[in-house]
Amino acid sequence: MKEAEKKPAAEANAAAAKTGLSQWGRIYSLFFAPSKTFEDIHCGNRSWWLPLILIAFFTYVFFATVAQKVGFDQVYENQMRMNSSMADMVNQMPSDARAKSQESGALNLKIGFALAPVGLIAQIALLSALLLGTINLGFGGRARYASVFAVICYALLPSIVKYLLGSTTLFLGVAPETFNIANFAPTNIAAFLDPIETNKALYLLAKSLDLITIWEGILLGCGVSIVAGVKRNSGYLAVFGWWILLVLCGAGIAVARG
Repeated sequence: MKEAEKKPAAEANAAAAKTGLSQWGRIYSLFFAPSKTFEDIHCGNRSWWLPLILIAFFTYVFFATVAQKVGFDQVYENQMRMNSSMADMVNQMPSDARAKSQESGALNLKIGFALAPVGLIAQIALLSALLLGTINLGFGGRARYASVFAVICYALLPSIVKYLLGSTTLFLGVAPETFNIANFAPTNIAAFLDPIETNKALYLLAKSLDLITIWEGILLGCGVSIVAGVKRNSGYLAVFGWWILLVLCGAGIAVARG
């Protein structure tokens, strides 16, 4: 009789283990026990739409704040002023062509924000393929594309903090003329430097040392190692190896352009 009672209980426990965490549970665990989130993905629970919806929501909150507090005409003017080569090119245009350039530039910024979630999915898709090849071929992992894709979606959730900081900074009264859409939150040293006066390569390196980016990289390295079944150091090497390479390439391009 006791064995008959134990059997349904064992089956219920097995079903619960198979079900795993909810998406909200994975999001909660990401911030307080990230390994649980990635272990759950490794077990086959790869739903990824909720973190992307949250990121998109806070992106649009930031979008609305920029539109209200700065305006996209001003954002475009700031971009032009911070890019000397582009500013010189536009300044050489006739006044009517310059006005059209500013109008189209502001419109392109709005379209870019509106399509940001689509662009994010495309970037995640490419990054998933890159990391899948790196961790499996370079470190002997056994990850699946869907698992790496889900890991990236959850690992990018700290970007919400950055969008909230950017929105808060604007509400606290940042001068519209000093707002930099390319570095809008005080999460790196470059946020406190003058992008016009500072050496371009130095500014890019300072901007790259971003607390949120590093946080996301640590999460991503942890998650990739878990779903690939490799050592944690291998996941960090795969993620930060590519990150360092991209930063150095960007700095090299900045030096070449002067």
